[in-house]
Formats: sequence, structure tokens, C-alpha cells
Amino acid sequence: MAGYIARRLALLLLIVFSVTVVTFVLSHLVPGDPARLAAGITADEAQVEAIREERGLDRPIADQYWLYVKQLAHLDFGESIVTRQPVRRELGDRLTATLELIIVSFVAYLVIAVLIAVISATTRRRGVDVGVRGFAISAYAIPPFVLAFWLQLVVYFRLGWLPAGGRLEIQTAPPPKVTGFYLIDSLLAGQPQVFMEAVEHIILPAAALTLGLIAIAVRLIRTTLLDEFDKDYVKVLRLKGLSERRIVWRHVLRNSMVPVLAVFGIQFGYLLSGAVLVEVIFSWPGLGTYAYNSILALDYPPVLGVAIVTTAIFVLANLLVDLLYPVVDPRIRLWGQRA
Repeated sequence: MAGYIARRLALLLLIVFSVTVVTFVLSHLVPGDPARLAAGITADEAQVEAIREERGLDRPIADQYWLYVKQLAHLDFGESIVTRQPVRRELGDRLTATLELIIVSFVAYLVIAVLIAVISATTRRRGVDVGVRGFAISAYAIPPFVLAFWLQLVVYFRLGWLPAGGRLEIQTAPPPKVTGFYLIDSLLAGQPQVFMEAVEHIILPAAALTLGLIAIAVRLIRTTLLDEFDKDYVKVLRLKGLSERRIVWRHVLRNSMVPVLAVFGIQFGYLLSGAVLVEVIFSWPGLGTYAYNSILALDYPPVLGVAIVTTAIFVLANLLVDLLYPVVDPRIRLWGQRA
């Protein structure tokens, strides 16, 4: 197990290195002058050249990349050209907001998808099953950013049920920071009103991220459940007198989750990528909004930092999924493990 984890972490470093190369080169191919932007529109050429020299922007791109890699070795993501603040600090302030949104979305996605798939599979070819499949096809066809606009239009503007954006209302002070997750910190601080406000603010962006994913997962889990129902061990369990509920939740569901786990890991990455536009639409102060604003400002150090952090999160999430395979099915052995 330890050897497998070590190999996967080495792969993580290789993937992050590849991402830094691609993102660094692309960021320097974008038309524009970051030094001019940092100096301001009123700066003269001497001031612009001074900033360019100070930040190493006058050096060859290979030298600039080597300096950046040496900084990364010390977990230094550089300094924002626009704000002149360390990127690591700004990433830390926004990372918890994105993680809170993604974790809440992912948990809701798992629970809802499994429940709907079980109901659909146990009512095969009935009205409920047909309706679920119709929902799955329709929800999958809607991009998250389109769904985000619709949710804002209907739920906020027309019905006024939930807020349109942000993590809290403007006049509400965030809870004392312990984890950076408002839902947890508000409970730890004994602030139930702040907790409920945080819940209301996270519902719409989480729904925009998960509805399409739920549709995919429901179809996949339903198919694997139906395959399991046709196997001989299910017939044996029924002959033994086990209730249908116990057969489904104790045996069939667990056996059907092995092929689904791989999709869960991939879809976690989809949440990371989809969070960019969803955060912008809902004014969610996370990594997506940070990267979007940095791209518009030609501020490439934050863009590089966001790319590296999200890549690391995605690879680690897939590593966790791989480690869950033997838990779900003890017959599975990881690469390098002895049988």
C-alpha cells in the first residue's frame, strides 16, 4: 500500500510539472504587457521598464520558468502583478471557499444520485423509472453555467426564495476562522443564524454544479444495479427470505459501486472545472473567480497558482478513489499489492 501511494504521489509531481510547463508557456503567449498593467496607465516607459526588470519579465522565457520552478520548490507561487500580494496567501483565502462549495456539491451529488438510482432500478419500466430517465437526459444536456443563470432567474428574481450570490450577506460578518468553511465555523462559534445564511447561499451554486452530474451518475448506477439484480446470488438471497430492502442496500448496491467509483473521481474533476464559471455567476469568492479576474487582468502568477492547486486536488481525489476500491470490494488488489 505504501509503495502504491508513493508511486501515485510521484505521478502527481510529474503531472503538476507538466501543467506548470503548459500553463506558463500559454500565459506568456497571451497578447498584453503585464509590466504596463502593473505600473498603471499613467506610468512612463522608465517606470514600466523598472517593473519589468524587478519582476524578471525582461529575461528569456526559459529563465523565467526556471526561476518559477525554484520558487515552487519552496511552495512560493510568486507575487500577484496587480495586487502585489503573495499568491500563496491569496490562494489560501480562496481555496477554502472553493473546497466548501465542491465538497457540499459532491456529497449532495452522491447521496441524491444513489437514492434516485435505487428507486429507478427497483421500479423498472414503471412511471417513476421512466420519469427518472427522462430527467437524466434533460439535466445532462444543460451546461452548468446555463443552469446557473436559470436558477438565478427563477429562484432568486422570480420567486425570491434564495440569495443570488456570495457566501453571506454583505452586512453579515464571517464567523471566526477555524477551518475556513463557513458552515463548520459558524457552528463552532455558536452562530446558527450565520449557519442558515451560509446554507441558503450555497444551495444555488451547488445545484448548478451537481444537477448534470446527478443525471450521469443515476444512469450509470441504475445500469449496474440492474446487472446485479440478474445475478444468481440475488436469487439465492431471495430464496433465503431476505427482504428486498436488505438485498438492495446490503449486497447489490455495494457490489455495483466498484465500476462507479472511477466515474466519481472523474466527476470530482468536472466539479473543479465547472466551478470556475459557476463561481463567477454567483459571485462566490473562490479559486474560479480568482482565476477569472486574474486572466482578465493578465495577471499570470495567480493563474499558474490556481492551475497547480486544482491539478493537485484532482489527482489526490482520484488517489483517494483508488484507495477505496479494496474497501468496497476486498477481492481487488492495488498495483503492487500482494494477493
